Amino acid sequence: MPNTTYGMIPTFGDSTMIKCILDTEINLVLQYCHAAPGGIHYGSTRTARKVLDYGFYWPTIFRDAYQLASTCEKYQKAGMAITIRHEMPQQPILFCTVFDVWGIDFMEPFPISNGYSYIFLAVDYVSTWVKAIATKTNDAKVKVDFLKSNKI
Repeated sequence: MPNTTYGMIPTFGDSTMIKCILDTEINLVLQYCHAAPGGIHYGSTRTARKVLDYGFYWPTIFRDAYQLASTCEKYQKAGMAITIRHEMPQQPILFCTVFDVWGIDFMEPFPISNGYSYIFLAVDYVSTWVKAIATKTNDAKVKVDFLKSNKI
């Protein structure tokens, strides 16, 4: 940390002390916390966090850190690069055509009407084609007959 002159003041009535610096030293502290030893320049949030970690505080710390990062040429060139966090997810995109994805199921229980108590439902999820028929039973024979009669 740069060799600064500061006073200590208590905060919130407990034993925590923060360092008060002169207005003329704010830019020096921000520059020190913004540039890392390896040549990396941090953004405004990380710069402000480092200042707070060193125990310094002033009312406009976040605004000052933002102004410093937005005017730093090295940060603007290197700091705004796309990281893994900002990349598009590398998930394969599935291409489905009509009648590739189906849903076939019975719906029950319903009040009996003319001897029918089940609804057999077939849905194509790609085209949203829907076919529903009322049935008396919910067995495999109904499914086979439905598929044969609709040439699916």
